[in-house]
Amino acid sequence: MKTEIVIAGLGGQGVILAGHILGKAAAYDRKKVVQTQSYGAEARGSLAKSEVLLSDRKIGFPKVTACDILVAMNQEALDKHLKDLRDDGILIIDSTNVKHPEKKTKLFEISATENAEKILGTKIYANMFMLGALAKVTKVVSDNSIEKAIGDTIEKRAAQSNLQAYRKGKELVQ
Repeated sequence: MKTEIVIAGLGGQGVILAGHILGKAAAYDRKKVVQTQSYGAEARGSLAKSEVLLSDRKIGFPKVTACDILVAMNQEALDKHLKDLRDDGILIIDSTNVKHPEKKTKLFEISATENAEKILGTKIYANMFMLGALAKVTKVVSDNSIEKAIGDTIEKRAAQSNLQAYRKGKELVQ
């Protein structure tokens, strides 16, 4: 079974890093995986997107055609990518930055940016809150693999804070 995931937001919100960690975790779980990314020329402040395709079989086409899971970290990203979400898809939004969408989907609202600032003192961890929510809601990869991928990807001095944010993101899922 193939799962197509889009994580979208603004450059600087860590959507590329979140997609990279998710892809690495899928590889640790022995899944076939393709992770691609795109972002505007400015890098910070323009739209950014990470696509992650996971499968038990070989992946023939490396782009998302219709996503099963959309993670939107800001309103502009939701407005641009909601049309690509399957009707039965899962939508996870950062409710700090995104209004409730009208399209009927399986919706999960996580106040990631607000909680990152409140709990860890900075909004830079919002991506890990969203990754935690995605992991809990979808179970597309194992917790052990994501935690290992965080530790293997993020430099040691920041790994603990990112792990804490990931775990808190799981707790925020209703």
